[in-house]
Amino acid sequence: MDKLQAMTTFARVVETQSFSKAAQTLSMPRSSVTTLIKNLERHLGTTLLRRSTRTLSLTDAGERYYASCRAILSDIAQAESGLLADATAPHGRIRAGMPGVIGRAIVLPRLREFEQLFPGIELTLVLSDRPVDLIYDGIDCVIRTGELADSSLTARRLGQLSWLTCAAPRYLKEYGEPDSVEALSAHRAVNYIANATGRPLDWRFNVDGENVTVTMPSRFAVNETEAYLQCGLEGLGLIQLSEFVASPYLETGRLKEVLASARSAPVSISIVYPNGRNAGAAIKAFVDWVIRIFPQSGVNPD
Repeated sequence: MDKLQAMTTFARVVETQSFSKAAQTLSMPRSSVTTLIKNLERHLGTTLLRRSTRTLSLTDAGERYYASCRAILSDIAQAESGLLADATAPHGRIRAGMPGVIGRAIVLPRLREFEQLFPGIELTLVLSDRPVDLIYDGIDCVIRTGELADSSLTARRLGQLSWLTCAAPRYLKEYGEPDSVEALSAHRAVNYIANATGRPLDWRFNVDGENVTVTMPSRFAVNETEAYLQCGLEGLGLIQLSEFVASPYLETGRLKEVLASARSAPVSISIVYPNGRNAGAAIKAFVDWVIRIFPQSGVNPD
């Protein structure tokens, strides 16, 4: 016997004071209602309803059982309405990880908009160039660049990042501008230390349709994007930056792109989160919002 169905049917019979009316409101045959009540009474080992040709009334046991049914059915209705409310007005806490430069350039300037759209969501941004593990670091979703390893997580593409080789006018005045990838051996670079490996990243180019990797000598190396950018602005060496980070400085002349014809192929940028069954409404709301704001950020669409 489906106890929940039996309780619902019993409560409807009591409230309508009629087997026929209860059957009509529940879209069930009257015979099914009668059978359900009989089976419920047999299961409970007591009579719940006094029946006559004209009246229907509760026994003492029926009164107590009806009160319990109303409380249980009310709790179920509240639980369901709460979940439905989450779908339209998500609430809860989210920890979102992302590279610091992306957070500062794209997400932080739009947080007031996010608050207005989702006042019930409490958002913590974890800004770091270090790769984060969703489970170990307690992160609900993360923005990542580059190709993603296969996993049980859901990944949604945000666009592509193009990487530029840049230098400050001060550097170019002192060392000149490289006119080919081969000419880089006569130049200085600021290297970026990958947090995952502790080693400098190779410099990547595309020459005549072929990918070329160069290990650049340097006197300075850092492991944080803002510090890396600052080194480039100070003229300490050539740097490679994503286009959306470099653009404001290219426009003002504080940086100049070099070797534009040898730009490497763009890399993908994605937001990653638990699969649909495990992602709450708040996480999905944040992910959808990030996907909406990225095309307005200067990141290249796919």
